[in-house]
Amino acid sequence: MKELTLEKFEEAAEIVKNVTLETKLVYSEYFSGQSGNKVYIKPENMQYTGAYKVRGAYYKISTLTEEERSKGLITASAGNHAQGVAYAAKLYGVKATIVMPVSTPLMKVNRTKSYGAEVVLYGNVYDEACAYAYQLAEEKGYTFIHPFNDLTVAAGQGSIAMEIVKELPTVDYILVPIGGGGLCTGVSTLAKLLNPSIKVIGVEPAGAACMKESLFQGKVVTLPGVNTIADGTAVKTPGDLLFPYIQKNVDEIITVEDEELIVAFLDLIENHKMVAENSGLLTIAALKHLNVTGKKVVPIISGGNMDVITMSSVVQHGLIQRDRIFTVSVLLPDTPGQLVHVASVIAEANGNVIKLEHNQFVSINRNAAVELRITIEAFGTEHKDEIVQKLADEGFRPKVVRQKGIMMN
Repeated sequence: MKELTLEKFEEAAEIVKNVTLETKLVYSEYFSGQSGNKVYIKPENMQYTGAYKVRGAYYKISTLTEEERSKGLITASAGNHAQGVAYAAKLYGVKATIVMPVSTPLMKVNRTKSYGAEVVLYGNVYDEACAYAYQLAEEKGYTFIHPFNDLTVAAGQGSIAMEIVKELPTVDYILVPIGGGGLCTGVSTLAKLLNPSIKVIGVEPAGAACMKESLFQGKVVTLPGVNTIADGTAVKTPGDLLFPYIQKNVDEIITVEDEELIVAFLDLIENHKMVAENSGLLTIAALKHLNVTGKKVVPIISGGNMDVITMSSVVQHGLIQRDRIFTVSVLLPDTPGQLVHVASVIAEANGNVIKLEHNQFVSINRNAAVELRITIEAFGTEHKDEIVQKLADEGFRPKVVRQKGIMMN
């Protein structure tokens, strides 16, 4: 495909219906109240493969010749495009080889294998895996399907915009995650073709903002490195074929910190019972950065393929960030009944003790010979401060322990 046109988008939208689930917009009372806008979530995390990527992969394969398919397909991906290509290839009955970074979560690797694809683990980041996939394609004659730097793939991803506008014709803002730029290119280009007044905001992790830097310099640039928990968007170089479309159709790019993704995960799971991976949470976190009110805003949740180990870590860190869990250290006299006294003070303040560490050897002073570290569940910052103050009032001289995470034994 040489150019993204309305006709190509319409064709892609019809074809991807064969492989996608209907992801109806979900009105969010919580995020609407928080942002002052009317927020409608586009939950692509609910797709069969757990992400939007199946759209572009399936449409791309549909445009290949029988000869191109028969050679076998190859791609590189941190996970979601891998599953999209593997699943689409299975439906077409063709072989697929997927090169994934060695750091790819095991769940994404196993899901990709479950669709019948061969998985090759190579490189520490996507860019290294992609270079190796190109090498294998040349050596073995495979047909390469790029995860983002392909206008046909981008047209398939753009079908999301078609669905959004059909369901919510008066949408004002669409928020789109950016890794290499395929999703954002498809969505922004089609959205502007359908209604030029729609604002499209790209969202990148601050630790991998390759598109924002490229736009700033007016050309495609490669970051020296990336550092983000949003592994699906950890891309050093955006697509050069896509860049002109981003320049033309994206109104703004917002970057969010990893800590914001952790809070967004808790917000989403507690208020909508939805699981989204860190890259998919970019647009949810970006809602707090919008400088508008009273608008109809659609954040696209691009995927939900988060493994349980990562999920556990994100939940713990999120609870700590929100002061829902905190640890406090107190020094006690080495006399009977002190532990009961501390526990009763916390209980009277409605705190819930979830972990205790008792150290009798911090001092030889028997009046303050025992350090007690208590991990407590609270309702939030105000409640935490209340508990700490009550411990202080009882003479325990509490000190809040700064920590990055805790392990629940």
